[in-house]
Amino acid sequence: MSAPITLDLHADPVDLTAALVDVPSVSRDEAVLADAVEGALREQTSGFEIVRFGDAVLARTSRGLPTRVILAGHLDTVPIADNVPSRREGDVLYGCGTVDMKSGDAVFLHLAATIAEPNADLTLIFYDCEEIEASANGLGRIEREMPEWLRGDVAILGEPSGGFIEAGCQGTLRVRFTASGTRAHSARSWLGDNAVHKLGPLFERLAAYEPRSVDIDGCVYREGLQAVRVSGGVAGNVVPDEAFVDVNFRFAPDRSVEQAIEHVREVTAGVDLAVEVTDRSPGALPGLAAPAAAALVTAAGGEFRAKYGWTDVSRFSALGIPAVNYGPGDPNLAHKRDEHVPVGQITDVADVLRRYLTVTGGH
Repeated sequence: MSAPITLDLHADPVDLTAALVDVPSVSRDEAVLADAVEGALREQTSGFEIVRFGDAVLARTSRGLPTRVILAGHLDTVPIADNVPSRREGDVLYGCGTVDMKSGDAVFLHLAATIAEPNADLTLIFYDCEEIEASANGLGRIEREMPEWLRGDVAILGEPSGGFIEAGCQGTLRVRFTASGTRAHSARSWLGDNAVHKLGPLFERLAAYEPRSVDIDGCVYREGLQAVRVSGGVAGNVVPDEAFVDVNFRFAPDRSVEQAIEHVREVTAGVDLAVEVTDRSPGALPGLAAPAAAALVTAAGGEFRAKYGWTDVSRFSALGIPAVNYGPGDPNLAHKRDEHVPVGQITDVADVLRRYLTVTGGH
C-alpha cells in the first residue's frame, strides 16, 4: 500500500498547482487526491469544520461574520493525455488540469491555510465528477443532500477565466426537430416522400436568425441558435423516411429555460416538424450589483466580462447567490494535450483573492 500523499498548502500556489497535477484524478477516480486535500486541510488550517462526502471535501468557518464567501472547484480532470506529471518551462506550467482547474483549487487551498483573519466566513467546496455527465456531478449531489453547505452571499468558481472575472453564464437548450416521410427506391422516388427535403424550411430559419445581444450588469451576452447535428437516410439508393436536426440555443441569463423554449418555438413557427427538447440548463445572472460581488470586482481592478458557455455558477444563481468564474488559465486550452498556464496568472489570482478576503470593509 502506497504512502499517503502530502500537500503543502503554505507553499507557493504555483508549486501547489504542480503537486495537485501530479496526483492523477480523472473523473470517478478522485479518491487519492480527495484524501490528500482532506488531510492537508485538517492538518494545516484552523477554524474550519471539515467534512468528507464521497470524493468531495467541504470546509467552512463559522466566525459569525456578516458575509459568507463560497470558493468552489472540482478535483477531477478529463483523461490524461501523456501530460502527467507536470513540467515547468520558464514561466509556464504544463500538465493535465493546470488550466481546468487545479490551479484554481491550489489558490483556494493556499488562501485557506494562509489567511488567519478573513473579512468573511469562508466555505470551501472541492468536488468530484464535474467533467462527465451532469447526473454524476458532485456539486449537484451536495445540493441535493447537503444544501446547507451551499448558502452564502457570493460564490467564486475557480474555473479558468484567464484571470478575468467572468460573471454569470449562458443557458443552453438542445431541441431535436424530426421529419417523417415514406421510404422508396430512389429510382422510383415519386413513390416516396423524402424526409430530408422537409428539413429545408428549418435551415432557412436558422440561417436567417439574428442573435440578440443583451447587457446585464455591464456584461454583454450574445445569443446563438445553431444546427449542431443532422442525420437522415439509410442507403445511397433509398428515399429517406426519417431525418432529424439537433439545434442548440445558447441564451442570455435574463431568459428562463421556459422562455428559451418558447423563443425557439416562435422562431420555427410554421415549420412542420416534430419537436422534442432533449437537454436544458438555465443560465446564471451575474449579480455584480450585490455588495459581496461588487467588492470582488473592485479587488480585481474593476475588470470583468460575461461568461460564454455553461458552468456550475448556474447552480448557485438558481439558489439566489451571485456567482462568478475566476481562475487562472485560458479556457481554450482546457482538455488539450498541451494544457498549460502562465504561472503569473496563478500568482495574480491569488493576490486578488487575498486582497478581497482581507481588506477591511471589503464586503
